[in-house]
Amino acid sequence: MALPKRRISRTRRDKRRAHRALRAPNTIKCPNCAKPMLSHRVCPECGFYKGRQVVMTPES
Repeated sequence: MALPKRRISRTRRDKRRAHRALRAPNTIKCPNCAKPMLSHRVCPECGFYKGRQVVMTPES
């Protein structure tokens, strides 16, 4: 079985893992209530999706 000739430095190891960082989810403004929401999902605040109400919320 092959063995590494030298130890991989922290810098070299971390360069390989550079793309693993977490990113904040991309949010858009709800066209109905203007609160931030995930795109292609029902708005959790008002329950609207594509211009019509699909989920009943406590305030509606």
